Amino acid sequence: MQTILGGGGAIGTPLGRELKKYTNKIRIVSRNAKKVNPSDEIFNADLTNREQTLKAIKGSKVVYLVAGLKYTTKVWQEQWPRLFDSVLEGCKKEGAKLVFFDNVYPYGKVDGPMTEETPFNPCSKKGEIRAKLDSKMIEEYTSGNIQGVIIRGADFYGPGISSSAFNLLVIDNMLKGKKANWLNNPKALHTFTYTPDAAYATALIGNTETAYNQVWHAPSQSDPITGEEMVKIAAEFIGVEPKIQVLGDGMLFMAGLFNPTIMSMIEMSYQFKYDYIFNSDKFKKAFNYTPTTYRDGIKAAVEAAKEIKKL
Repeated sequence: MQTILGGGGAIGTPLGRELKKYTNKIRIVSRNAKKVNPSDEIFNADLTNREQTLKAIKGSKVVYLVAGLKYTTKVWQEQWPRLFDSVLEGCKKEGAKLVFFDNVYPYGKVDGPMTEETPFNPCSKKGEIRAKLDSKMIEEYTSGNIQGVIIRGADFYGPGISSSAFNLLVIDNMLKGKKANWLNNPKALHTFTYTPDAAYATALIGNTETAYNQVWHAPSQSDPITGEEMVKIAAEFIGVEPKIQVLGDGMLFMAGLFNPTIMSMIEMSYQFKYDYIFNSDKFKKAFNYTPTTYRDGIKAAVEAAKEIKKL
């Protein structure tokens, strides 16, 4: 049994499709779990509840932790350590391998490309939380207590992702006849990870024995892109002018007075003020993989958004 903790999310859904290449025994776990493949087993669970998490993991050979929590610092501080400890406990009891899909928050602001060897230097509370989780994971697999692996992705984009800033602020806005929104600096270079590429890599790593007990970066385009270029490509496929409204920290703060999730975004805004370059050469060389181009990825994301709009 291969179990996805956080099925239905940006990575969970395409991961379910990718895992079908390796096994017919797939368990999808979330608060309101839905099948990705007809043969999937669904398991409804609150992953912040230890007992429910242990039951969800029972009988698993590989566990993929791709779940997300409400995007506020308070929730992350209270719930991520508890959730992570329960998942570790469950994997140890079952002798299951653990694949943890994480972000780049532990690195903090980096001058130059981020690689798997980049040291932790978080400059945000969320980054501090993720760094502690990652350090615990690395300690566990280095000590031989578990077979585990960390996969990191850059900011997501892709078809049908409701949690992607690019999908929400750019594609959805332009489909409504509005200007695209971009955080802080649309001229800064930025790397994005296409979710189907990330799901492909996660399934492959999870089913490759030699890939464990190390850190991988999910395959992403080698050449970073600016916000202006991303908006221009999306506008071309939508058939509108590439107009941008820049959202600075001041605007986020005002909106955050009424929305704690938006307020929690401000500490992460450094990622859009400066160049954000994510290197995934390790995976591309090890598995001879070429990531989806930005143009092809944006086209797929726009087409999916158009279909959703018709519903």
